[in-house]
Amino acid sequence: MADALKIGIAGLGTVGASLVRILQDRQEMLATTCGRAIEITAVNARDRSKDRGVDLAKIAWFDDAVSLASEADIDVFIELMGGAGDPAYSSVKAALQRGIHVVTANKALLAAHGVELAGIAEEHGALLNYEAAVAGGIPVIKALRESMTGNTISRVYGIMNGTCNYILTKMEKEGLSFEACLKEAQRLGYAEADPAFDIEGNDTAHKLSILTSLAFGTAIAADDIYLEGITNISIEDIQAAADLGYRIKLLGVAQRTESGIEQRVHPTMVPYDTVIAQVDGVTNAVAIESDILGELLMVGPGAGGDATASAVLGDIADIAKSRPGAQHVPAFGRPAKALLPYKRARMQSHEGGYFIRLKVVDRTGVFANVAKHMAENDISLESIMQHSKHYADPAEPKTIILVTHATFEASVRKAIVAIKGEGYLVGEPQVIRIERPKDW
Repeated sequence: MADALKIGIAGLGTVGASLVRILQDRQEMLATTCGRAIEITAVNARDRSKDRGVDLAKIAWFDDAVSLASEADIDVFIELMGGAGDPAYSSVKAALQRGIHVVTANKALLAAHGVELAGIAEEHGALLNYEAAVAGGIPVIKALRESMTGNTISRVYGIMNGTCNYILTKMEKEGLSFEACLKEAQRLGYAEADPAFDIEGNDTAHKLSILTSLAFGTAIAADDIYLEGITNISIEDIQAAADLGYRIKLLGVAQRTESGIEQRVHPTMVPYDTVIAQVDGVTNAVAIESDILGELLMVGPGAGGDATASAVLGDIADIAKSRPGAQHVPAFGRPAKALLPYKRARMQSHEGGYFIRLKVVDRTGVFANVAKHMAENDISLESIMQHSKHYADPAEPKTIILVTHATFEASVRKAIVAIKGEGYLVGEPQVIRIERPKDW
């Protein structure tokens, strides 16, 4: 049997502690399946005295992650600290410059520095693996980078943030407000004390930018994503969607168009009878559409210690099974220098159109005026209806729900601006895109 694969782990939080436990509990099985033992020789974390439920007594402790990456006797550096900056960035860079393989779960780091780090890895003959950075335990990185080689991919999209999916699911099933569901998510540990990164869509955007690079061979462009979170989704929107046969999900979407690559993250209505609409709670789902394979949908746990540790372990096992001299798979499927410049496309028309909710004063002619502005902007309406409570006070605002056929984002926004100028709107309009996947 080959010499043991020596690994160093920086970050012993939920994922890091789970990884240590799994590696220690399954030493014999992993040695058999990988053809060599996997040995933890060095670790690093902020608090040395914390009880993490695992035995670290015989493992070298480094107080500094960069020192671990630069000096430890390791073959693989495992980065589980998080964050786009230091110490994650400097420690990963240091390891790669030594020719040490790196496994990371850090989507923020990759979104900010992925192409640079991939280039360093190639220059020094090291691997940069990151299956756990996107969609937790779902093997979407391996699918795009290796399994779908030769396919021309037209679109990648999915549910990539468990916090948002949990909140939207709970709002629908229990009829609770966004604020109440967010508090519950925080109580259960699904949402951070400061949840903005998740609920504003930034986490999904980082993951989407990585998938876009893999799918279309372009440099990562995390700053070129149309971004909209779920903070403005109300229980009224959830209920209206249900009445129309839809559920609301936060989707990340990347697709190839004639004018470039379109990337967007936003709340989306999907038909209730589709598979992706049934993905509830903290579960993630990623769909890939390609010319050879067709449509592939992968569903699984998107977060949590064991799910993420499983993905990290898969990357470690791949390295353990590789042999000296074997050609490495580039981090983003092609050499970093061969990644194409990202060209942002204009927002395209959407097959399913838009859901628009307006609160208006109860005034004669409002209904007709709304329809007029839609027509003036070449927006064809699938349906238009007025919602009001039975025996409601005539002075109370009325709700108008519109569902459009396929149209352009710019047309919808222009119509909304015109409607705002009429003086009968109460509050801000709600606009939610509708996606109708072909065969799900």
